[in-house]
Amino acid sequence: MTLNEIAKKMCAGGKGILAADESTGTIAKRFKSINVENIEKNRLIFRQTLFNSSAMKDFIGGVILFDETIRQKTSLGISIPELISKHGAVPGIKVDKGAKSLAGSSDETVTEGLDGLRERLREYYDLGARFTKWRAVYKISNKFPSAQSIKSNAHALARYAALVQEAKMVPIVEPEVLMDGSHNIDKCYQVTTDVLNECYNELEIHKVDLKGTVLKPNMIIPGSECEIKSSAEEIARKTLDCLKKNVPAEVPGIAFLSGGQSEIESSKNLNEINKINDTNFLITFSYGRGLQASALKEFGKNQENIENIQKAFNHRAKMNGLSSKGEWSEELEKEFAA
Repeated sequence: MTLNEIAKKMCAGGKGILAADESTGTIAKRFKSINVENIEKNRLIFRQTLFNSSAMKDFIGGVILFDETIRQKTSLGISIPELISKHGAVPGIKVDKGAKSLAGSSDETVTEGLDGLRERLREYYDLGARFTKWRAVYKISNKFPSAQSIKSNAHALARYAALVQEAKMVPIVEPEVLMDGSHNIDKCYQVTTDVLNECYNELEIHKVDLKGTVLKPNMIIPGSECEIKSSAEEIARKTLDCLKKNVPAEVPGIAFLSGGQSEIESSKNLNEINKINDTNFLITFSYGRGLQASALKEFGKNQENIENIQKAFNHRAKMNGLSSKGEWSEELEKEFAA
């Protein structure tokens, strides 16, 4: 398959991406909230349960894995990437080494992990990965993000993307403007515009073929502490407008991160965007919490109850699959709850 075909397979036809790439530290916090011990066996059981659910075939086009997970063998005797491929989804891998303090700019970060990346990509390809992810993070406040933060992260994202395409994989480009803070929706729009512009400048300089990429952006949403809340319709309108003005038309797929939204919010907002999507972009989801929160609760109640864990995951995957086509509704949510 060409890179463009892989990118489309990840995002097309009511499918999206499951972000199951939580680091060992991040999943420790999730497991602590459900009183489950954070050991390799439990991490494998939880993820294998999701990857072997019926929703994988119908609603999941790709799965982002963590370094530990891509190397694991399932209890079914096959590797994790083989299990994902068996259900028709594309296995992917998070390759950045996390956001570290940006020298010379207090409280801001730059994502590291370029050293040795070419060699790691070869290994991940051999393990079965066909796409990768790299996340850059931007804070909004009175003085942030700085031009230095926007430039440094865009440069790193572009260098990463060029190396990934050289390794015959699709890069997910993830510039996340965080929703932490009291800023309003217009401030989020303005900062996201600046961030996207700089990213696509750098991607062009680094000769990245945009047809073989997927963008993983934030939605245009007011800060979590903003007193003025926005309706799903306003979020959808401003998000789509921002994408049309700042994302080149060659990009095949845009898969939103849930970024602190609840499961229902992330489904509802994605649905509203797709109801008015008049572009050629395949607009879908790349959710972690937005797909896993309910399943995680069931896992906490009883790790042996595979059926209930998968039922919760299947429902969320289905709801988001519908949202990626603009066909989700609150009635469908209620039907399931009943």
